[in-house]
Amino acid sequence: MAMQRRSGGSGRGKSGGRGGDKAQTQRRGLFRRRKICKFCAEKIDDINYKDVRLLQPFVPERAKILPRRISGTCAMHQRKLRTAIMRARALALLPFVAE
Repeated sequence: MAMQRRSGGSGRGKSGGRGGDKAQTQRRGLFRRRKICKFCAEKIDDINYKDVRLLQPFVPERAKILPRRISGTCAMHQRKLRTAIMRARALALLPFVAE
């Protein structure tokens, strides 16, 4: 039994379900600015776990660590930030979970 390929796939037509040409031309105009790392911009090399004011913006009210794609930090500083947040949580400076 050989598998047969279906043409069209999603059944949405040529536009792919995006609403036609008008929606595509409007989307091209949007340009998201690339986020820059806060720590690189301010030249902060040491992310200290005792500096709660620095760590709080990266831990929202749900007490989850913000990912890189949302916070805009670079990979090196995201690793240091995660370590600092985990250490601050161990010393009860930051919450593990939301109340």
